[in-house]
Amino acid sequence: MTRALSCVGKSVPRGDAVEKVTGSARYAHDLALPGMLHAALVTSPHASARIARVDVADAAALPGVRAILAGANLDVRLGLYMRDKRILARDVVRYQGEPVVAVAADTLDIAREACRRVRVEYEPTRAVFDPRDAMKSGAPLVHPDLESYAHLEGVFFPKSNTNVAHHQKIRKGDVDAAIASAEVTLEARFDNPPVQHVPMETHAAIAQALPDGRVEIWTSSQSPYTVRHLMSVVFGLPHASIRVHVPYVGGGFGGKAGLNLEPLVYVLSKAAGGRPVKFVATREQEFNTLPSRQGLHSTIEIGATRAGKIVALKATYVWDAGAYADYGVNVGRAAAYSGAGPYAVPNCSIDSFVVYTNKVYGTAYRGFGHLEVLWGIERAIDQMARKLGLDPAEFRRRNLLTVGDTTITGETFTAGHGKPVECLDAVAKAIEWGTPSTPPASSTKRRGKGIAMLHKAPAMPTSTSCSAIIKLDEDGAADILVSGVDYGQGTYTVLRQIAAEELRLPIDAVHINSDCDTAFTPYDWQTVASRFSYMGGHAVIEAAADCLRQLRFAAAQVFGVAPEKIVCENASAYPDGEPERAIPYRSLALGYVYPNGNAIGGPVIGHGRFIARGLTHLAPDTGQGRPAQFWTYGAHGVEVEVDTETGEIEILRIASAVDAGKVLNAGLARGQVIGGVVQGIGSALWEGFRFDKEGRLKNPSFVDYKIPTAKDLPREMVPILLENPQPDGPYGARGVAEHPMISVPSAIGNALYDALGIEFASLPLSPEHVIARLAEKGTKP
Repeated sequence: MTRALSCVGKSVPRGDAVEKVTGSARYAHDLALPGMLHAALVTSPHASARIARVDVADAAALPGVRAILAGANLDVRLGLYMRDKRILARDVVRYQGEPVVAVAADTLDIAREACRRVRVEYEPTRAVFDPRDAMKSGAPLVHPDLESYAHLEGVFFPKSNTNVAHHQKIRKGDVDAAIASAEVTLEARFDNPPVQHVPMETHAAIAQALPDGRVEIWTSSQSPYTVRHLMSVVFGLPHASIRVHVPYVGGGFGGKAGLNLEPLVYVLSKAAGGRPVKFVATREQEFNTLPSRQGLHSTIEIGATRAGKIVALKATYVWDAGAYADYGVNVGRAAAYSGAGPYAVPNCSIDSFVVYTNKVYGTAYRGFGHLEVLWGIERAIDQMARKLGLDPAEFRRRNLLTVGDTTITGETFTAGHGKPVECLDAVAKAIEWGTPSTPPASSTKRRGKGIAMLHKAPAMPTSTSCSAIIKLDEDGAADILVSGVDYGQGTYTVLRQIAAEELRLPIDAVHINSDCDTAFTPYDWQTVASRFSYMGGHAVIEAAADCLRQLRFAAAQVFGVAPEKIVCENASAYPDGEPERAIPYRSLALGYVYPNGNAIGGPVIGHGRFIARGLTHLAPDTGQGRPAQFWTYGAHGVEVEVDTETGEIEILRIASAVDAGKVLNAGLARGQVIGGVVQGIGSALWEGFRFDKEGRLKNPSFVDYKIPTAKDLPREMVPILLENPQPDGPYGARGVAEHPMISVPSAIGNALYDALGIEFASLPLSPEHVIARLAEKGTKP
């Protein structure tokens, strides 16, 4: 008989809540070490230029300056998938805001003053800002030496003598023939601007180069072991000589994955004689120097029958990587294998190009390219539905993936993948789809409804793995050790619930420390891709099973029965059917002591691990293969009100359904949905980088770059959590953290058409954009 769950699935409050709301949680920003220096940067005012001369004499003469470095002092390259980046620009600068000189000084004020005294002479060179222009013959090459860069071969395919860092292909069937014979066709273009992650905590890192060659790092990172590994690769250090600490992290959204400030503070510490060096990014540097979400230009062509069945989809995605590839090449790869949306497409051709330009570079961002791709796909699906004379929801129903269908990479869709159509039906019902909106009170306002689907799979190496350790304390409580980072998503609370469930302990007796430390906490790849609860959950289940095995073995000796006859329940162990003889875990946790003093067993420490299973690389020419451990499906339904005089859009209500497989913590899952929706609204209505004709970022702060505030929240938000179990997920769960923001802009764009009868192809849907489109269509604002 299946045991009823006592902890998993419940809305257990976050374990870190009190520390965070009282201000006692310690972040990298809060840390100070004895003798610590502070770092500042000189950045390039040009988007593309040769560095003719760097003069640091005046800066070096300033009392309190302990180290000054320029690119000429550093001959190493960085990069997660493509080693194309310098710690500091060397010989050339490739974007406005790129670090050129770094200073470490006794105080931050001294470091900044020293930076003002540095003299850099530049010789501006021809730049390229649009990735479509960058792909043309004769375009200036952002990286003339691209063919010499080390990269992850067999996965990414840079094109020498071009600006293409990666080209991902998907080929299924004969798309050209299918479109040529299709009864109805549609072609459309869509654009997404680069946007900023805007975590509450900006990037921060401290490093100390120790006398024996070791290095110790404290950083606001999503990836302690990836930081350690990449530092080893870049500097040729043994892994064991690099220790990475990650305390509380104040948000990341992908921007703190990989390697960021850690090499910079390490080389400054070496130059300063081993004194620890701290760098904390300003908000302006978050925008103008550190990576953002990439921009995207999409061209989508769909062929369908008059009965409303998609027969072909052809797409070209041109990603604006900015000056360096970073995570961008993997975003382009993931966007390709997800690039047709959650639909059954018998003939498909996708070309996803990741292209260098002279702008701030892109990286991972919540949704990992799916929001951008689905902005185009879900808008095009609506347009095709109207062209066919079909209800947009009904057109989707006729084409959503169902059991037995084949995805565009050749994977067979099963019941275990989830049920996209249930997500669609849930949001349609929630917003009363098919019923016209109530007319607004003002004659200048219009209302409309829109629907959009979403899907996402984790983009990760085929060998992605993680591990967990559980140790029992003297009182029988449990401590979990992991190196996945909870930077706001609440996974530590979920892992505590899983451990409590498996160990038969109350939740308050299970603890997890907020600090990751590669010297003590076990390996985890990175905390990205919505895979921590899935993979970490498996590792915790296995670690708990190891603990139970040890407890049962010791208790079996005490009771003189076989270990399989021992029941573990309510923090105690006893022979099956004899709970009155129970021994509490506290009497077994460090070893059982008999009345005569003899002892057996020993400290109970369990280890668990999990590695991705069944994944393959994608075939270079066709993209066929199995790229994802699981898929998560969902939908949004939204009702908007548009003021035709001001262009302002108000979200009246939004319903968001996600097929979570199994909801491990209902309260946290609802929070993820609501938070993701609000972040998606930001991408839809306000957020986007703006550059001048010289490639300078025009809105590098909250003065000109707006994100949603409390007053911008929809009047009504309806999170809908569906549970169609993932067969290989912990308790049937699959990841949901990134998904709720995906397709929010698409649903809003579709609702705008319903309200105004006007197509919107580019984001953001700002008041100025709305007014301009109304004017173009001759509609008097």
